[in-house]
Amino acid sequence: MLDNMLEQVGINNYIYLSILLFTVGAIGILYRRSTIVMLMSVELMLAAANMLLTVFSVYHQDTSGQVFVIFSMAVAAAEVAVGLAILVAVFRNIGTTDIDKLKNLKG
Repeated sequence: MLDNMLEQVGINNYIYLSILLFTVGAIGILYRRSTIVMLMSVELMLAAANMLLTVFSVYHQDTSGQVFVIFSMAVAAAEVAVGLAILVAVFRNIGTTDIDKLKNLKG
């Protein structure tokens, strides 16, 4: 089914969409100061990379890219859980999650 969609839409459109998603994520990391938005931007960049891996895996008819995407999604879920736990702990101790104010925590 995914192979038929790839033939209809074309691989170039998936590549362009992946580039767009990755760029939006990179801009979110570079220009936003909210840690929640930064975490969401990292997840957007990972989703773009996973989509590209899946598309190339289908295009080359090799399932190793799709298997790697499953492992990558599991690691991303663990990363979000740990990141949010750290963020909650920092907010409880300091009262803010603004990146500019957290720069004072350096050793």
